[in-house]
Amino acid sequence: MSKIWELDFYSRPIVDENNKKLWEVLICESYLNIKQPIESDFKYSKFTSNQSVNSLWLTEALKEAIDQANVTPKKIRFFRRQMNNMIVKACEDLGILACPSRRTYGLNQWLEQRTLDFYPKQPGFQDSLTQVTSVQYPETITRPLPDALRAEKNDQWAFVSLEAQSLEDMDKWNIGFKEAFPLNLGGVDKKATIPGLVIYSSRSLPLAAWLSGLELASLKLNNSSLNLATGYNDSWLLLNFPNQSTLNEAIAFENAKKTVKGIHFLAIQASSTSETFSGFWLLW
Repeated sequence: MSKIWELDFYSRPIVDENNKKLWEVLICESYLNIKQPIESDFKYSKFTSNQSVNSLWLTEALKEAIDQANVTPKKIRFFRRQMNNMIVKACEDLGILACPSRRTYGLNQWLEQRTLDFYPKQPGFQDSLTQVTSVQYPETITRPLPDALRAEKNDQWAFVSLEAQSLEDMDKWNIGFKEAFPLNLGGVDKKATIPGLVIYSSRSLPLAAWLSGLELASLKLNNSSLNLATGYNDSWLLLNFPNQSTLNEAIAFENAKKTVKGIHFLAIQASSTSETFSGFWLLW
């Protein structure tokens, strides 16, 4: 299977002997399936001074990471919008697709761990700078789905739930387009219940194919609508809830997400009786 990496290149809450912030590149492997061991994933890190912050330095760091991993990824995900040009240029120079994405779950966890346990122990650490390191996403304007993908008269949807343990067999299911990650990445117990949304559509396969190219991030209730977050700043209006009954279902879905640290899923099927999925994505 082709590898996907996640990358962050940004300043850290550490200053050098000249009181200038140190920068660091972090690279890790994306989790793509439910049973991928979280202990054996590839990680690469390297500090540099603010004077070396450019695409040339980043390109050399990527080459070093590729040599260390002995593999060239097909795609590199990143979430910092302000570093877009530099990251894209470094990836292009190596023939790698650079992909803005909020689906950097492993990287987010690693950054959180380093902010709590690693950076504070380093010489030059400054607690006042830790906010800069945190994972933040810009506010977005929600757009309607393209006309060709909007719900048709016979399309249906349902909020459902699956036991976390049953998701362990996801790799054996008949799924057209999919992506997942190990649930223990989020500390979710096998006995937990994972909430999700299933969309039933006669156009399930083209809908799943289109969604698969969007770097799916999460589903989130916003007033009386359910929005789909993709990329690092895109938001799509997926469903409207015109009455209190359906809105209550959406509220219950949001509350269920909170019990499993926000983990949920989106599934696409041709009908409620189908035994296959056109698409299935675990989201966070």
